[in-house]
Amino acid sequence: MIYLIGDVQGCCDALDRLLAEIGFSPSRDHAYVLGDLVNRGPRSLATLRRLRDLGSAATCLLGNHDWHLLAAAHGVRPVHATDTLDDILGAPDRARWIEWLRGRRMAVHEHGWLMLHAGVAPQWDLELTLRLAREVERHLQSDSLVDFLKVMYGNEPRLWNPALDGNDRLRFTVNVLTRIRFVDADGRLDFKAKDGSGPPPPGLYRWFEAPGRRTDGVPIAFGHWSTLGLVERPDLLGLDTGCVWGGQL
Repeated sequence: MIYLIGDVQGCCDALDRLLAEIGFSPSRDHAYVLGDLVNRGPRSLATLRRLRDLGSAATCLLGNHDWHLLAAAHGVRPVHATDTLDDILGAPDRARWIEWLRGRRMAVHEHGWLMLHAGVAPQWDLELTLRLAREVERHLQSDSLVDFLKVMYGNEPRLWNPALDGNDRLRFTVNVLTRIRFVDADGRLDFKAKDGSGPPPPGLYRWFEAPGRRTDGVPIAFGHWSTLGLVERPDLLGLDTGCVWGGQL
């Protein structure tokens, strides 16, 4: 059986209850965990340990909180007061966990579904989305990761251009795959609006409702957007149900 799981965010007890409820068997089943594996919940290290112990039965994607952990572990970003990453950062084998994270995926297309943490840019088709995700994955495992982490944070560029290269291309890709919520009619990213519970702000669209989206018709599963809540459509699954805020996983 194939299972898709939204943002765990260090809620290991909830993850254990879910796996028990569905009778998950690593020898028979496979779980796709859609990013934000850690942070804000009480047991980030235990969550990584639980997911790693599932071995090849789990495919874990990276979300913005996981990238934040990478940046904090490499001394690029400070740990925030609301972070719950001390158990990982203070672990005697922390290097092992950071290395494990660096081997995770940014997007996968399997069983007919494109799976990622946040969403896709309207100008990207399926092939381009996967190609850009692979570019980031290669960078994650390269010696230049720390250099990129130092320039990763920022909102520019906001509009896709095939001519983008270097850090601008990587930053745009990471921002889309881990942070996108709203775009304007041209597909320009907007990072100010976050609330998905009501109508979009004037002039903006939820990324999956953007005019001319080139992945229209490709079934997509994503997390990241807790205020949007559960989305269940034949071609769209939104699975961040706010477990860390008291919702169900």
